[in-house]
Amino acid sequence: MDTHFTKLNEDWNADPNAPMPVAARAGGDLWLRFCPNEWLNPSHLARGHLFIRFAGCQRFRFTSINDHGWFGGQCRFSKVAPAWGEFYEVDGDFIESLDETPWTIISARSDLARNFLFYFRDEAFECTASSWSLSTECSSGSIFEEAVCHVQ
Repeated sequence: MDTHFTKLNEDWNADPNAPMPVAARAGGDLWLRFCPNEWLNPSHLARGHLFIRFAGCQRFRFTSINDHGWFGGQCRFSKVAPAWGEFYEVDGDFIESLDETPWTIISARSDLARNFLFYFRDEAFECTASSWSLSTECSSGSIFEEAVCHVQ
């Protein structure tokens, strides 16, 4: 089955220079926090942090691929993803065998699993969850400092 990408970030994106993504678990959900692109985002999304909530998260990981590797053809999606620096839902072949970065497992469930991919400047974030939503706030009690999975 071919790999298909659906771009999910319309009119907003992460900071192209210093997005500083981190993740925190909250029950069966995963929250991804990052700095917004202040030059692209509408005013209500341009300050502070943006948060993506992945409901029913099964697994996630940060991989070390960066923009140089992607443009150099070292990323498993270099020749098939539409563009670097975007947030996608990936349908079809997720080509997992080409990246051995371990996953952080949250739940063994496999119902309604959807694969998400966000290319940040210095790493990529991957997640398998049932849905996602964007917010300027996250659930109270989320502790990102202890759940940092950022790749340097």
